[in-house]
Amino acid sequence: MTTTPTQVVQSMYAAFGRGDVEGLLGLCTNDVDWTMLGSIDLPYIGQFQGQQALLRWFGLVAEFDDIQAFEPREFFAGADHVTVLGWERTRAKPGQGVFETPWVHLFSVRDGKVARFVGMYDTAAVEVARRKA
Repeated sequence: MTTTPTQVVQSMYAAFGRGDVEGLLGLCTNDVDWTMLGSIDLPYIGQFQGQQALLRWFGLVAEFDDIQAFEPREFFAGADHVTVLGWERTRAKPGQGVFETPWVHLFSVRDGKVARFVGMYDTAAVEVARRKA
């Protein structure tokens, strides 16, 4: 049975929802290129290459964000890529302020695995939440 790029990406989100980082890594190529774009200085903003760096990226997200709601809402697929529009509500650590933001995730899929990811969200909302006491 052929797995479509959308199915691969939906499996990634399902693994993320379960907290299954090993499952996430298994859905990525060994040389995965993972980039989170943002205008503020957070440890998980930037480019991370390879599975070990991706493992570190997920650890940094868990260290600095308490994700309370995470909703992939719309999937737009091509032959080897998927764009996802979504939304999240997260408590910033430290600061404990809560932010809500829409986000955009871009995935490139090669041989049934994610080879490239680019994510974007409202980092200004994150910055305001991090300043709250």
